[in-house]
Amino acid sequence: QLQLVESGGGLVQPGGSLRLSCTASGFTLDYYHMGWFRQAPGKDREGVAYITGTDGNTYYPDSVKGRFTTSRDNAKNTVYLQMNSLKPEDTGTYYCAADVDSAGLVTGPGEYDYWGQGTQVTVSS
Repeated sequence: QLQLVESGGGLVQPGGSLRLSCTASGFTLDYYHMGWFRQAPGKDREGVAYITGTDGNTYYPDSVKGRFTTSRDNAKNTVYLQMNSLKPEDTGTYYCAADVDSAGLVTGPGEYDYWGQGTQVTVSS
């Protein structure tokens, strides 16, 4: 059984930082591309970070580029999302997801096969 579990969300002031973790069970995540997505009330789910399962290349949209960094620790079967210089518009539920059947990296949430339960991130003063 494949499972992803996120942790590390919480309340932080604007300009602050959070580090999210996503731990996989039932599969070895180093073989697969991993994505981080967020969803705010009234908005579509959007990708904020991606990391490939083969060479560790990363991709970020302009909205978070320079502020967010994703990395992986294969020995711990865990992917991380380091978020710095957080803004109120970063508020939302953050999910990690695994793409188990694409050879190349894809960015659409519909391409990802397994999802964590989500962790809430709130940026507010």
